[in-house]
Amino acid sequence: MKAEEFLKGRGAQYNPANPYLKHEYVAAHIEGLDEAMLSNSKTEFFAEHPKKIVNKIDSPDLGLSYSMNPYQGCEHGCVYCYARNTHQYWGYGAGLDFERKIIVKENAPEVLAKQLENKNWQVMPIMLAGNTDCYQPIEARKQLTRRMLEVLLEYRHPVSIITKNALILRDLDLLQKLNSLDLVHVNISITTLDEKLRQKLEPRTATGARRLQVVQQLAAVGIPVNVMVAPIIPGLNDSEIPAIIKSAAEAGASSAAYTIVRLNGSIGPIFEDWIREAFPDRADKVLSQIADCHGGQLNDSRFGTRMRGEGKFAETISKLFRMSLKKYMANRSMKPYNYNHFCTRAGIQMNLF
Repeated sequence: MKAEEFLKGRGAQYNPANPYLKHEYVAAHIEGLDEAMLSNSKTEFFAEHPKKIVNKIDSPDLGLSYSMNPYQGCEHGCVYCYARNTHQYWGYGAGLDFERKIIVKENAPEVLAKQLENKNWQVMPIMLAGNTDCYQPIEARKQLTRRMLEVLLEYRHPVSIITKNALILRDLDLLQKLNSLDLVHVNISITTLDEKLRQKLEPRTATGARRLQVVQQLAAVGIPVNVMVAPIIPGLNDSEIPAIIKSAAEAGASSAAYTIVRLNGSIGPIFEDWIREAFPDRADKVLSQIADCHGGQLNDSRFGTRMRGEGKFAETISKLFRMSLKKYMANRSMKPYNYNHFCTRAGIQMNLF
């Protein structure tokens, strides 16, 4: 059931049917009493206690071996988010449910420590988080991400953090300690510097200007920061690539990378519905150019091409990005991790004697 008017403060404008459920419940005749169902901004939280928190990454596109997510679902509401589809595995929808039904993995720090104690554990950077933002608003209260960073510091384990929330600055003390051992990389996602676009595209995130301030504050104390210009959406934010990289460089970023949007599964209809509501005059052009980057389809699961795309528009984006990087970030790079500090609790106790 779709809303007739644009829902402010939400990315998705409706909740598509979950393909894993046998039954779908819809409102066939909308009346005044049904308005709350469409515009309800209340976010619900559900406790979960998983037995495992660190997952192996099999994708050759990401360059990391592990990821962990203290939260499932995300309050930020980015309409393009690839993680929306995973919410369906939990019995929820990929649309509005993804933004307002958040699963909190209450025991994540304890489970992390248990996994790091495994005698077969191989030390490689863990992505925090690979699915949903670990600094989304609920983190201010739950502090699961902070407690996980404390575990990583205790074990001297490398971590790669990605976020678009300024809440990361709360944990500057831990980040500096991790950085003193070359154990942390921070990735700040900056999709647009156009505030009107951000409000519709990523309604509950920090502004682009605020994210640049985060880059500056992290870089000022020596923490290596990579800026993710992602996702690039042809016809919406691709023209901003030079400005974002220039601003990121001025803020002290060590590097930058990008991905091109891909709309797999339920994200396709969610995004198409959104852009026809938010930018009706540009909708057909944007959708056509996205498809041009992915072999004529909005979705793309092919390793090697799914992140950067292919074809005329993808190559134009690639050239613009490379030129901007060469102009504003020449001779910059992220410093390497140090894997030699890792030590389990048993090892720490042994060193005391």
